[in-house]
Amino acid sequence: MESDFITGEPFPVERVLLVHAHPDDESITTGGTMALLVERGSQVTLVTCTRGELGEVIPADLAGLEGDEAALATVRTEELATALAALGVVDHRFLGDPGARWIEREPRRYTDSGMRWGENGAEPAESLAPDAFCAADFGEVAADLATVIDAVKPGAVISYDSHGGYGHPDHVRAHAAARRAADVMGVPFWTVDTDIESSSLRVDISAVLDRKTVALAAHRTQIVVAGDRFSLSSGPSRPIDRVEGFTRLHAAAPGALPWKDQGVAIRGAAWVLSAIVGASLGGIAVVNHQFAPQILGGTPPVGVIISLLIIAALLVGLRIVFSGRAETGCAAVGLLVAIGLLSVRSTGGSVLVPANAAGYALTYGSLVIAGLVLAWPKFGTFSRDRLGFRTESKGSTRT
Repeated sequence: MESDFITGEPFPVERVLLVHAHPDDESITTGGTMALLVERGSQVTLVTCTRGELGEVIPADLAGLEGDEAALATVRTEELATALAALGVVDHRFLGDPGARWIEREPRRYTDSGMRWGENGAEPAESLAPDAFCAADFGEVAADLATVIDAVKPGAVISYDSHGGYGHPDHVRAHAAARRAADVMGVPFWTVDTDIESSSLRVDISAVLDRKTVALAAHRTQIVVAGDRFSLSSGPSRPIDRVEGFTRLHAAAPGALPWKDQGVAIRGAAWVLSAIVGASLGGIAVVNHQFAPQILGGTPPVGVIISLLIIAALLVGLRIVFSGRAETGCAAVGLLVAIGLLSVRSTGGSVLVPANAAGYALTYGSLVIAGLVLAWPKFGTFSRDRLGFRTESKGSTRT
């Protein structure tokens, strides 16, 4: 895909997932990048973690919204929808809603954790509501984001730096959870840079600056736009950036890469080994599938049952361990070729897989098992245990 607007480190533009804490954050720091990616045909997904219920309100005619969490959340959700329409983004999800919620849990709503200004900038609020984003279990938040990654399959995840841009606790939590989810899912993680000069990747958004400006203006409760400048409640006006910068964080050291990022030689060796294991298992199954011992006066087909169970266990295990179908497919091919070759009648007239019930069960059962395992959409690629380390949230929880 053409990406002449990007300079610096190579960046996968086909599918991109962005994680932001509140409505308006997406337009301020990544609005131009999203608009450009959409314009070039990319699939852009935005996850917003809260509805900004505790945000400050700038316009005097809307001042009554401040402190009314439900009303402000409704207005900011509408502002976000208008901004995304200007940017062309159609795949938007609030974290905790269906589509951005771990499949094993009921949908939930994460609310704005709030903040206060201190001597060193943004600080956590003195207390947290029980449903606040920063009060939620870290593993639960990361699992919700991993669910989105699993569904969207992006080539990159973008969120804040470890400081959250300016220290807002929701931004810091969004960074930590998005990075953890990306690391577990084996997807490159990129941070939004406040110092664009130091960015390893820069996106020239001049071609869509007007769309970013419209998106900023849509967030009327939070942003004042005047020409090519904008201001927030926290400070003086500043230019609307014509370049947005990002830096990739490398989670794994060389030699410890996710399987999907390993070299062709390593994966090729795994494919060959999978085929050999499959063929060996096929040979063992052929030799033993006719075993039917006398038990209580009957001869149950123990051999073929055990053979099919072992075949299923191997193929399912490969699908779970590896991220794709290649290794499983190689094992299935080796397995089926071995069974097929050993089923052919020899020149002496003997056959290892006779035309009886056990023989048919092994031949066609193996084929059905392989087809089902390979056709299955996708086995789970993350677990709650891998996502759930705890980062401390400052501030007491309100009851």
